[in-house]
Amino acid sequence: MKRAILIRYLLIAALVASFCLFRKDPPTGRSGFLSVASAAAAPAKSGDASWPMFRGGPALLGISADHLPAKPELLWSFRTGGPVKSSVVVASNTVFFGSGDLSFYAVDLVTGKKVWSQKTEGAVDAPALFANGRVYVGSTDGRLYAFAADSGKPLWKYETGDKILGAPNLVDAGTNGMRILIGSYDNKLHCVEAASGKPVWTYETGNFINGSPAVFEGKTVFGGCDAILHVVSVADGKKLKEVEAGAYIAASVALAGNRAYFGHYENEFLCIDLKEEKILWRYKDRAFPYFSSAAVTSNRVIFGGRDKRLHCLNREDGKPVWTFSARSKIDSSPVVVEDRIVFGSDDGRVYLVSLKDGKELWSYEIGRPVGSSPAVAGGRFIVGCDDGSIYAFGTKKQI
Repeated sequence: MKRAILIRYLLIAALVASFCLFRKDPPTGRSGFLSVASAAAAPAKSGDASWPMFRGGPALLGISADHLPAKPELLWSFRTGGPVKSSVVVASNTVFFGSGDLSFYAVDLVTGKKVWSQKTEGAVDAPALFANGRVYVGSTDGRLYAFAADSGKPLWKYETGDKILGAPNLVDAGTNGMRILIGSYDNKLHCVEAASGKPVWTYETGNFINGSPAVFEGKTVFGGCDAILHVVSVADGKKLKEVEAGAYIAASVALAGNRAYFGHYENEFLCIDLKEEKILWRYKDRAFPYFSSAAVTSNRVIFGGRDKRLHCLNREDGKPVWTFSARSKIDSSPVVVEDRIVFGSDDGRVYLVSLKDGKELWSYEIGRPVGSSPAVAGGRFIVGCDDGSIYAFGTKKQI
């Protein structure tokens, strides 16, 4: 018991240290922009029933300071009318997610019962964002929607020129209020007012934007199908830097220590120094693309591949530490929880593996592909599946 507590303490301490290295004071960019709003600013704490955005926080690091049982049990499932490719978010004891049945859902975290749902005009494959009592989500109909989180009341919708597959991110513009960033297949990153959905600026790239924009210190960083890593000011949408990646970037970018971590379509995973605008290291294994977004700890980088493997690298130099083999591709983005990693695979299973050595600790067979990325909240994790359902795993209370 003492050893388990010590391990947990050390992991949380490492996470905090990494976050502090990543953040400077004051956390403002040009024009006094805060990096994020407080509602989605930090990784969830242990026992906190919150995972308010894709990858858990604005830098998209995929880290949770929560706790999961050694052998999770299925607590409940909720079925929709289409495949669930959307990664869920959790806030206010509610799970929010989209479905291929053209609907966006709110489900009770404890019971798995529907709270409300709203129709859009396209499949909702993108993850949502919760902030300040509202939930924001994009649809393949090309619109970004804002709903009241408690009732599902539509508040506004903003139209882009094509489908949206990535999650929104949030920035605080000080006296100008909160703003939402969202990428679209119209080749543009859009910035809109969170309160009204009114446009603030757009930034045009050379091709589709598939992933979610990461946010840090007044900057947003994202890749696109133009094979470029873009660094843009959140204040005015002006280009700050760009780095040639060499191939399509479908994954979202994780930011840590002024470095960007991501894989691309030509079978490489890269670490880029944003200050020096150069590639620090490359990892290339077998000839399969990387669509999974990375989890980044103080000394490790973990991501899935279409080579059916979960890869763990040394964060400093990109050298391989271990790989874990699933039975099909891994597009699901892994989440690190204490000394374990949770993720899904197209082999129809969800897994827990050891952060230390990649050994399988637990798995559960759902039966259909799991490309959705897990959310960890309140001592449980929730993940979507192509069978049209979301599944919640944790510990059943003893009566």
